[in-house]
Amino acid sequence: MRDVYILGIGQTIFGKHGDLTVNDLGAAATIEAVKDAGISPKEFQTAYCGSINSPPTVVQSSLIRLGVGNIPMYTVENACASGSSAVHLLNKDIAMGACDVGIALGIESLSAFNKKFGKSLIGIEGDLDAKLGLTMPAFFAMLCNRLMEERGATLEDICYPSIKNHKAGVTNPYSQYKKEFTFQQIMDSPMIADPITVLQCCPQSDGAAAVILCSEDYYKKHNNKPHRASVKIAASVISVSCAQDSSYDPLALDALINGAKEACETAGVDPQKDIDLVEMHDAFSGEELAAYETLGLCNPGEGISLAHSGDVELGGRCPVNPSGGLLSMGHPLGASGVRVVIDVARQLWAEAGKNQVEGANVGMAQMLGGVLSGVESPVVAGIQILTK
Repeated sequence: MRDVYILGIGQTIFGKHGDLTVNDLGAAATIEAVKDAGISPKEFQTAYCGSINSPPTVVQSSLIRLGVGNIPMYTVENACASGSSAVHLLNKDIAMGACDVGIALGIESLSAFNKKFGKSLIGIEGDLDAKLGLTMPAFFAMLCNRLMEERGATLEDICYPSIKNHKAGVTNPYSQYKKEFTFQQIMDSPMIADPITVLQCCPQSDGAAAVILCSEDYYKKHNNKPHRASVKIAASVISVSCAQDSSYDPLALDALINGAKEACETAGVDPQKDIDLVEMHDAFSGEELAAYETLGLCNPGEGISLAHSGDVELGGRCPVNPSGGLLSMGHPLGASGVRVVIDVARQLWAEAGKNQVEGANVGMAQMLGGVLSGVESPVVAGIQILTK
């Protein structure tokens, strides 16, 4: 298997872009990525795109605007891990020698989807879980209550990731929201599913992100930014639950626990010693708090202590979501799995500005999908580990 390098990255600002189509968003992110890489888009030998609610052939329709055609292109749907899956498949193609350079896109316009289909979470045929109330807010409300009952978490602990990540989002030029919130402001916002309030939830968003991956030989010939450290994908895992998965215990998601363990073992890193930062799926504030354990950043039962230590903040041992995470960056579903990869790359290149993790050498990008209307109970976790 060959090493796979990151050659260029690009993204739109996440937010409400009701005047732009998904193809507009995809083309814009691709233009930024090819500018960053310094190559022609006609160099691409293949393309993958992660998206959940886009029209058919979204990747072809986006790239044709840049004159790209006559190459294999694929659109991937894997819930919120769709973008992670696009990166994973492109990484595998290059690692196995099927191609030397390609692009992974993530695209979503929830404005366009909501305009067409409305905002109801319930009603998709065959989704018994959703009809019985197991929507995503309900599942993560169960997680928060389990954290309080089994881990001794307080409401302040549950809100901690939201406070931390909104603060980080203030200095991130790509974030949808740039405003800090206090614990009281978060708890005073409208209740969604007890104890989750509006300000513990990520917003609905539109946007796109793109990453150009290549082989080592291609990287050596085409890298036009020698000042940047060489960043490669040391591990890429898509972990999917089975029928006997512990999906209904939100503190023991086997797909996430096993996926993180496999990624770290493949990359040869110890999650408690070697990982310098994590960009992860924090669709709800309590989700990040639970993930400190399931991603292996601490031992089982020590997630609350890790939060209290300050180690997951900027300046700490392993900052989590120094970008501001989904809570402030926004969450254009299919795009987020690519966005977390490029945010880790920015950190390893020392190009994250005021959100920079000093001395970052190893980073984890994680996205979690499932437990949502239309997906029923399966869970899919996408995890990439990037190293210099």
